[in-house]
Amino acid sequence: MILGVIPARFGSSRLFGKPLSVIGDKTMIQHTYESATKSRLLNKLVVAVDDDRVENVVKNFGGEAIMTPQDIQTGSDRIAFVAEQFPEANIIVNIQGDEPFIPALMIDKAVEPLLFDPHVSISTLAKRILTVAELRSPAVVKVVFDQENNALYFSRSAIPHARDALTFIEKVQNAEYYKHIGLYVFRKPYLESFTKLPQSYLEQIERLEQLRLLENGYKIKIVVTDLDSLSVDTPEDLTAARNFYKKIQKLKKKD
Repeated sequence: MILGVIPARFGSSRLFGKPLSVIGDKTMIQHTYESATKSRLLNKLVVAVDDDRVENVVKNFGGEAIMTPQDIQTGSDRIAFVAEQFPEANIIVNIQGDEPFIPALMIDKAVEPLLFDPHVSISTLAKRILTVAELRSPAVVKVVFDQENNALYFSRSAIPHARDALTFIEKVQNAEYYKHIGLYVFRKPYLESFTKLPQSYLEQIERLEQLRLLENGYKIKIVVTDLDSLSVDTPEDLTAARNFYKKIQKLKKKD
């Protein structure tokens, strides 16, 4: 069984109560849930919550919510807690709760390597960076990978370093940069073992949880996609999401 889990943490430091932020006529968690339900590969979808208010909202719109302890430190730990309650699930998909318009095809593309290659145990997504703003932003995580699309490193800095490029514009024009899209797919035993590992040195330096996997010798398959998703981390991102949704609704009315 392929289980999709959406971690929805109420106490976000940069946007408190983020899952219940309203975009148009729905909360962000409802948008995310409904987007994920369009996946053709997920057999079950649940929301991992840490607050009664989020749990009630999810249940009210017809979703399934599972309460997790508030002292869980990371999203992956929250996912693992939920996965333990589904012994029949052998593939676990971590779908970020702050991506309200995530294309379902992105979820399916991330899952496919684990279905077709028994040697792949962890996968995630990456998209080509085409703007200076994304390349410069430490909020946009960059990834480099080998010729077999296995991740070599993730960083908040622009990697690789284009030595001969004098400006960020030249970097974007003359080198290939990829941003990491934080959707993860795990075979269940690998998720369980990952969450038992102590935080690693590079993970703490970069504040990137996935580096713990690389530092401990795990392989992460990178699936390159042309699709993108709007991530909401700040009040400014929320405004952008609301404006995006308004545009979508206007286009639907015209059709």
